[in-house]
Order: sequence, then structure tokens, then C-alpha cells
Amino acid sequence: MRTRPLVLSAVAVAAVALAGLFGTAIVRADSQLVGAGSSFDYPFFSRAFYQYSQVHTDVSVDYQSIGSGAGIQQFTAKTVDFGASDVPMNAKELAAANASNGDVVQVPVALGGVVIAYNVPGAPANLRLTPDVLVGIFEGKISNWNDKAIAALNPGANLPNLPVVTVHRADGSGTTYIFTDYLSHVSSDWNTSVGTSKTVSWPAAAASLGAKGNEGVAGQVRNNPGALGYVELAYALENGMTYAAIQNKSGRFVSPTLDTVRAAAAQKPNVSPTDFSIVDQNGASSYPICGYSWVMLWKAQSDAGRGHALVDLFNWVVSSGQSYAKNVHYVPLPSNVQNGARQALATIH
Repeated sequence: MRTRPLVLSAVAVAAVALAGLFGTAIVRADSQLVGAGSSFDYPFFSRAFYQYSQVHTDVSVDYQSIGSGAGIQQFTAKTVDFGASDVPMNAKELAAANASNGDVVQVPVALGGVVIAYNVPGAPANLRLTPDVLVGIFEGKISNWNDKAIAALNPGANLPNLPVVTVHRADGSGTTYIFTDYLSHVSSDWNTSVGTSKTVSWPAAAASLGAKGNEGVAGQVRNNPGALGYVELAYALENGMTYAAIQNKSGRFVSPTLDTVRAAAAQKPNVSPTDFSIVDQNGASSYPICGYSWVMLWKAQSDAGRGHALVDLFNWVVSSGQSYAKNVHYVPLPSNVQNGARQALATIH
């Protein structure tokens, strides 16, 4: 699994592969746009940016999957053209950005689920977990896979006498924000003692592992028997990982799929950079741990040409580009969210 930032664009990787297949020379694009941030987004961005470059041959995109927190930092420092995060910039982050570079436009670009993946030899797929049990595991109060609380939810399942090792993000992460937002919604104790953030102090730190990026968490779960961690749905499916069915607000045990993520998003049709959480939604089919990811762009672009290229790119990403989302295990943005994204992009000049 890759645990370091990407330094080669998704477009460039694909171009190298195609050049090798067909024996053609690689033509460098006239404009290379650079972005950084969310690893949650990387599988979708990799596909979408490559497809865009096939039609717009004068543009390539170098996207570095370094985590939401680092992406916001690089965007604020203007070392990249755009940042990406699974949680919009907060008031403090916006104030720091506004002080030096002006207003920020934040646009939803992807919709996905956060999967509770595990590596328990002999255990079945889709073990059932309730919110209380999941909180107990990450608080360190449930520390073995044969704990009676897990066994009661999964009668007949082979649950070995094996310590639970929780795996969490070691970097500032929007995926962590979505997951801890969920835990805060379902547990008042978690909300007051740990809270919701891109980085938190994990209560079960003595029996846990940290990793950078969704890639790193997926790798640690796969390589450590007894491990359990949270990763974006696309990473779990692409890596053939085993993951849990989570009891939702309606009392149903729901596995993460494109349909169950879509059902959750449908419960809250309007989202904005200040009202964006879609965890723990109503609805019998709603998967409870999911969210949107966002890109950050400067409202006033210092380079008109690059500004036009960015707006054109993301107008395509939030509309036609969504046709590629399902192929890499994301839910296409609902039409009203697409419309809101285009309206936001129209304010950039």
C-alpha cells in the first residue's frame, strides 16, 4: 500500500501506460493544474482527471493524495491550485486563508461511504456492529473479538480469542472527521470526551495503530490480524477487504454500498460548506457513516488562464464527470448538489 504523497499525476501515470502500449511519444500538456489533499477522493480523481485529459489535451492534473489537513495547508500557502478535503474549511482555517489570499469557494465533488473494515481470521463478512459496540471498541472498552457484546450481535459466528487492534489516521484527515462526526452523533460520551475533528486523541491508543492516508489504514488492517479501521468504501472494495454491517438510526443493520450511501444522502438533499454532515441519517436503507468531499478554490484567481482552466475542469467534474463515479465505487452527486456546485463555481473570477 502507498503511504507517501503521490508525486506523479494520475494523468501522467495513465499516459505513461498508454504510451508503452502503443509506442507513442508522451506529449506534455500546455497547462498542468496541481492539487493536494483528501485520500478519500483519490480513486475518483484518478479516473476523472484522466478522462478529462483525453478530451482536453491541453490540460493535465497532478493530484497529491496527502490527506485533508495537509491539503488545506498547501492550498492556504498557495503551493497548489486547489485543495481537497472531506470536510469544508472551518472558520479558523478560512480566516487564515482570507487574511492572505482573499475569499475561498468550496465545492462538493464526491460522495462516498466510510467502511469499518476488519481482519479477523475465520470470522464471516459483514459482522454486525451497533453504534454502542463500535464506540466501545474505539474507546478501548471492548478489546477482544470474542467479547460478549460482539458475540451477542453475531450468533454462530467464529469469533476468535484475539485482541482488537484499532487502526486510525495519523494525519489530519477528513475521513477521520466523518467517522468521529458519526461517533459524536451516536454517543454523547464520545462527543464530550473526544469530539469531532480531523485529528483527535484516540482513547484506545495503547491498542491502536496510526497510518497516513486511506491507503495506509487499509494496509495496516490487511497486514495485522485482529485489526479494525475506517476507510473509504472504494479502498475497501478495490482491496477485497472484509467490512461490517452497521446498525443505522432505524435499527436496521446496513452494509455500505452505493445504494445505501445514496439513500443516506437523499435524507438531506441540501448541503453547503456550513451545513454538510450526512451521518446517522433516518431511513431504513441509509448507511450511517458517509459524507461529501469538497474542493477549495480561490474566488479571485491571480492567473486568468489557470483560473478559467480550473473552473472548466471542476464544472465538468461535478456534472459530466460524475458518470465515472460509480465505476470506482462512489455515488454520483445528486442533481441538486451538482447545481449548487456549478453556482459556486460561477462566482470565481
